[in-house]
Amino acid sequence: MLQIKDFKRILFDNQPITLSPEDKFRVNSCFDFLRQFASDKIIYGINTGFGPMAQYRIDDSALRQLQYNIIRSHSTGAGNPLPDFYVKAAMIARLQTFLRGKSGVHVQVIDILQQFINHNIYPIVPEHGSVGASGDLVQLSHIALALIGEGEVSYRGERRSTAGVLKECSIPPLQMHLREGLAITNGTAVMTGIGLINLIYARTLLKWATAASVLINEIASSYDDFMSETLNGLKDHKGQQTIAAWMRRIAEGSKCLMQREKMLYHEHHERILTHKVQPYYSLRCVPQVLGPVLDELDNAEKVLVAELNSVDDNPVVDTETATVYHGGNFHGDYVSFEMDKLKIAVTKLTMLVERQMNYIFHDKVNDILPPFVNLGVLGLNYGLQASQFTATSTTAESQTLSNPMYVHSIPNNNDNQDIVSMGTNAALLCKHVVENGFQVMAIHLMALVQAVDCLHIRDSLSETTGKIYDEIRAIVPVFVEDTPKYREIASVEKYIKTGKLNFDLN
Repeated sequence: MLQIKDFKRILFDNQPITLSPEDKFRVNSCFDFLRQFASDKIIYGINTGFGPMAQYRIDDSALRQLQYNIIRSHSTGAGNPLPDFYVKAAMIARLQTFLRGKSGVHVQVIDILQQFINHNIYPIVPEHGSVGASGDLVQLSHIALALIGEGEVSYRGERRSTAGVLKECSIPPLQMHLREGLAITNGTAVMTGIGLINLIYARTLLKWATAASVLINEIASSYDDFMSETLNGLKDHKGQQTIAAWMRRIAEGSKCLMQREKMLYHEHHERILTHKVQPYYSLRCVPQVLGPVLDELDNAEKVLVAELNSVDDNPVVDTETATVYHGGNFHGDYVSFEMDKLKIAVTKLTMLVERQMNYIFHDKVNDILPPFVNLGVLGLNYGLQASQFTATSTTAESQTLSNPMYVHSIPNNNDNQDIVSMGTNAALLCKHVVENGFQVMAIHLMALVQAVDCLHIRDSLSETTGKIYDEIRAIVPVFVEDTPKYREIASVEKYIKTGKLNFDLN
């Protein structure tokens, strides 16, 4: 069973994959069983055509050619290549299925996938092509094309002919035996791999959103009871309670937050209170907004890890019951549905961040800061005014992209695939939404640290938010004069996406 932490070590830390003797025995046993079982039976994709062509029996002399044909004929993707990182994730997911020993593939399949992953050889896989029903047929065909030594790969930062790279690395191309072509192409590995990366990045984004929410409440000198354990414990949702607990931990030691019992719970004679009794919802309702996001991330992890460890091809070869089952384990509805929910969650997170940013920029709303945290001459200088355009438009794009893909089934394949998942499309749209979230977060963090300097409160921040201030300021020094900000936005985005967080909320 591969857990998310194991997946991260292989993908992010380049931990080599090792295959145990038990792994190879399990795969070999399934292959040997299938070879004997299929000798006098009709089995889909071994001695029949594929899809609506399954009614056509294939001559014994053409069985190996059949497996090559599905790979070559389905390598029809279009659009930009998937980044190497996402292709590696897909190969890890495909290998994990084969290690279950239910696919009837030759042991060479797991050997060559292991070598591709460990040598960082990445097949060129176009983004577009999958309807997510017979799995990721088109994208997985491009991976299979590289495994048989054809097509192109990305290797050491260069796009090259696969044959040359395999020769250089002394890796023999995969040979077809029984059903290797169908098995490699017929599964949910691409949508699952993309989905797992989406999840990992979304968790990182959620941690930054939680920390940023504490920092903006420090800037606003909010009363701290909105994150109270008692208050949030009375709402029976784990996510809300966890977010509130995270916020309390991040806020420890802050001299900026106020205690309601000290400031308001005694006799007062003011008719009009100059400080807000309750802040705006984007500051006060953070546990209630980010709590459902966290709950969704937890559910997405449960679904994606289950999919990662599932047998997701067809037919399925079961040595325990000594038969071959025909069904639809390649259908990607679980992943598709979860990707739609995950992108909605990340969009809502991004909307919260954008509204917090508006609070910082809008002097008539916050009543404590210059417009757009402008430290220069108003009218002559503009601070982060134009950065808000970028954040707002990017948030709006994510709102549009959050329309569900899961319910956009279109029949195809001579109506053989008459209801499909569109799982890879859903995962790719979610990927875009997550990337948008990091861009908006980068601008928000720049605004927050500028606000800290406007108010001169660095030394009053909590230990955690103070460290965040220092780290962002190391990338974007305090500024008065107008300068282009696109490089700083990109640098902060890269840092928060790939840098080490200085606080642990696990």
